Amino acid sequence: MSPVKQQIIDILDMLPEQEQDLAYEVLRRIVLAWDPDFTKLTPAEAEHLKIGKQQLASGNFYDDTDIDWDNLDDMDLN
Repeated sequence: MSPVKQQIIDILDMLPEQEQDLAYEVLRRIVLAWDPDFTKLTPAEAEHLKIGKQQLASGNFYDDTDIDWDNLDDMDLN
């Protein structure tokens, strides 16, 4: 992580939670103003997408008919 990113995180950690929400919204709006089509993925999102695509390709997924939508808490997803 770059020193600037770490400094931003440290500053945000000093704020009360409600102010962190405000700071997040300001940063989000800055990013959207800079890139209105904001389509970039974070490294974690890119990894999740890669895994999901691999699971689809290998057939390792749930069809909507396999899901008991009324009892989602009882479904074993492992």
